[in-house]
Amino acid sequence: MSTTYKNILSKTNFTPNKDWLKIKTIDMHTGGEPLRVIVDGFPELKGSSVLEYRRYCKENFDHLRTALMFEPRGHADMYGCILLPPNDNDGDFGIIFLHNEGYSTMCGHAIIAITTLAIKMNWITVTEGENILKIDAPCGRITSFANVENGEVKGVRFHCVPSFVVGLDRTLEIEGLGKITYDLAYGGAFYAYVDMAKNNFNFDLSTNSYRALITNGMKIKNAVLKADKEILHPFEDDLSFLYGTIFIDNNKQPTGNDSKNVCIFAEGEVDRCPTGSGVSGRMAIHKARNEIDYGETITIESITNSVFKGSIISEEDYGPFTAVIPQVEGTAHITGMHTFVVDPNDPMKNGFILR
Repeated sequence: MSTTYKNILSKTNFTPNKDWLKIKTIDMHTGGEPLRVIVDGFPELKGSSVLEYRRYCKENFDHLRTALMFEPRGHADMYGCILLPPNDNDGDFGIIFLHNEGYSTMCGHAIIAITTLAIKMNWITVTEGENILKIDAPCGRITSFANVENGEVKGVRFHCVPSFVVGLDRTLEIEGLGKITYDLAYGGAFYAYVDMAKNNFNFDLSTNSYRALITNGMKIKNAVLKADKEILHPFEDDLSFLYGTIFIDNNKQPTGNDSKNVCIFAEGEVDRCPTGSGVSGRMAIHKARNEIDYGETITIESITNSVFKGSIISEEDYGPFTAVIPQVEGTAHITGMHTFVVDPNDPMKNGFILR
């Protein structure tokens, strides 16, 4: 064995300089959609609520969002979160979500993943059967339920915030696409829902149409954002923006699932999972159309064929809307643990994106 190779085997720990920032993460995925959970090293965020923490992060540490989400540490479709104190003592913890465009209001795949991680890390007292977590997201309090069997998480479901329909079958003329029909609904974030059967597109919801889905999803998002003046949350101005476009195939899928979602969100990100907040908004749409009732479940698959189950728990008045409380179910897995370093002399320390 060569001397050099012996040195390699004996010297595998790297010690960064004292002026380098070190940030530890646990990386996960839910149905193929990544989640980078920041667990240590991120500067302290100031505020008294999750929305205030999010605002403070955006104003003071946005360069760390890009450093962790963008290349070379991440990629154009990376997603992350920061864990924070809850809004009050009744909550377990708070969470803010990071992506290539900024900060989202709600993320169902992150709720499923972080609930799974909370059980695996024993952040709460874990019992066999159902374990409950109260998580404060920017959109409000999310209650999640982890089913534990023999110490293992077998699945997670969560009750989303009140989800409601703003409008059904709205139409809009878009250059290059012609007249499109869409629904506008909120499930913790606002989406334009586009049923493939109601529109004449020259692409489908398969991976073969990946580029066309991004291009046209962003085209629809930007057009709806410009034309539709009702993207208004009844209580929080910070939540009043269109997060993305969700293309829907409501036909029975070859896999046996009831439907398919492909969500194009933020700055052209493609959700690998069926989109938890998107499924929540869909439950409001299906209820408004009398296509789902209590005790019924819809299985919705994604571009990777991962599956979420959607159902409705209850209805309530929410400002001017009749809202539903949706339930979304899925599974998540850990993919790795990282210690990222930021060298102050690195010209690309804040990241970049090539798509």
